[in-house]
Amino acid sequence: MNQQSVEKLYQMRLNTMAGAFSEQVKSVSMMELSFEERFAMIVDSEWTFRENRKLKNRLKKAHIKHDAAVEDIDFRHPRGLDRSYLLSLATCQWIRSHQNFIITGPTGIGKSYIADALTNKACREGFTAICYRYPRLLREFELARIDGSYMNLLGKLAKTDLLVIDDFGLAPLSDNERRDLLEIMEDRHNTRSTLITSQYPISDWHSMIGEQTIADAILDRIVHNAHKITLTGESMRKTKSELTHAEP
Repeated sequence: MNQQSVEKLYQMRLNTMAGAFSEQVKSVSMMELSFEERFAMIVDSEWTFRENRKLKNRLKKAHIKHDAAVEDIDFRHPRGLDRSYLLSLATCQWIRSHQNFIITGPTGIGKSYIADALTNKACREGFTAICYRYPRLLREFELARIDGSYMNLLGKLAKTDLLVIDDFGLAPLSDNERRDLLEIMEDRHNTRSTLITSQYPISDWHSMIGEQTIADAILDRIVHNAHKITLTGESMRKTKSELTHAEP
């Protein structure tokens, strides 16, 4: 009868439950537990397996560049990073509230790593996410116009809980590019969260976007409900490079 139950579980694709049940049958100590306790352990095994699989899929779809975690963020490097403030953001309440997050600062200061760490945390909290360097996002829209998948791309971004746009503002925007950005932010305004990193202060974004009316509309949807961190100091890449050369 036990073997038949195991086979039925496999046929229903409840493989983890089947394995947990088989292990319980072999274990004499398990017989000391009640049926409810044993069954709860079997259900927990299947639930944990499925949650881990969903997390793995979320992390894969997010395209996180760095193997980053909030616990590994360097708070010792002098760059104006407030530990308590960042850890409060790591609770992901800003994503639940459909707010935005902006990180500005010079190149090499760790903006992308912090963004990836927060994206990793969001995935672990059950949110969907996707990361783009801004030039790559622009190319995605160019290709979408050519192959007719423009609306599908907009729909995918609109449904994603957290959109990360890294290196925003590396070059002035064309008319199509700023209209694409407006469409993205209009779809996400007060319904989803967007995290943006940039080397340029927010005060410069209006001129980078160009065309006053569209720039006003875009920034109105990004900035007004956004948490903000401005990093300062010397490049962390340069500091680490100097330490590496000094070791010998």
